[in-house]
Amino acid sequence: MVRLRETELLLRLCIVFFLLLTSFLVGLDSQTKEVAYIHKKVTFRDLFALEVELYIDVVVAAYNIVQLGFGWFGAGQKTTNSKWLSYLLDQTAVYVMFAGTSAAAQHSLLVVTGSRELQWMKWCSKFTRFCFQIGSAIVLNYIAAILMIILSFLSAFNLFRLYSPKRYFHFKSSS
Repeated sequence: MVRLRETELLLRLCIVFFLLLTSFLVGLDSQTKEVAYIHKKVTFRDLFALEVELYIDVVVAAYNIVQLGFGWFGAGQKTTNSKWLSYLLDQTAVYVMFAGTSAAAQHSLLVVTGSRELQWMKWCSKFTRFCFQIGSAIVLNYIAAILMIILSFLSAFNLFRLYSPKRYFHFKSSS
């Protein structure tokens, strides 16, 4: 039980680290080039999916910091209701984070390849440093999503181990 709690705390710390690193990579990434005597600056705000991903990462990192605080200070006081809430919030965080990361990856792929039909030029031929930083941020975000999936498995295990395997929705102690 103690090792499971330590594993959960370590996973949450790693997730917070990866999400904050991703947020800094996306939020501070910009590049300025001179294109036809016009200074063009590219930031994450030029791609809506990256902006949404940044906000999702910050919210999920804040959620994990709050969960770290609950795990650190109130480890023994978790009730069944708080474990259900933790489980549902972990599941929601995983789905939202994975969806946001996938949308940002798809939008970034459009920037890499361009689209003649949409008259969308290839940015990465002109703004290579920007594209490499965004690509590494997306990879780090997928690593954080995988860690969140593992964490949601642990959260489910912590919740469902309290219930009896023989009686539907009855606690082990009451069976």
